[in-house]
Amino acid sequence: MSHVTSDEQCTTDDTLFSDIPVVSHILTPGSSLHPTFLLIVDGVFLCLLLVLALLLFITGGNVHFIVLLGITSCLWASVKWFVHELKQTTLVQAEHEKTGDTKKNT
Repeated sequence: MSHVTSDEQCTTDDTLFSDIPVVSHILTPGSSLHPTFLLIVDGVFLCLLLVLALLLFITGGNVHFIVLLGITSCLWASVKWFVHELKQTTLVQAEHEKTGDTKKNT
């Protein structure tokens, strides 16, 4: 019987996901603006909406699925809004850094 320490297990888990750049960069700062990550998030929300719409159809218009569709739609919209605002903030910060650098040079 082989005994694996937690350090060995962590090393093994890290090597399993090191080949996939999206998975390894999800928790790094700024990764929420990565286009592949945003595409995955949109795909997941779309799949969730399709499943809920199918269940709404199968159940004959159950009010619970109508509410869940509304909640999911609002959540998806809020994520899209947050990413948009985050991009705008990043652009403004980059612009301020540029103007700050030019003021220092003069």
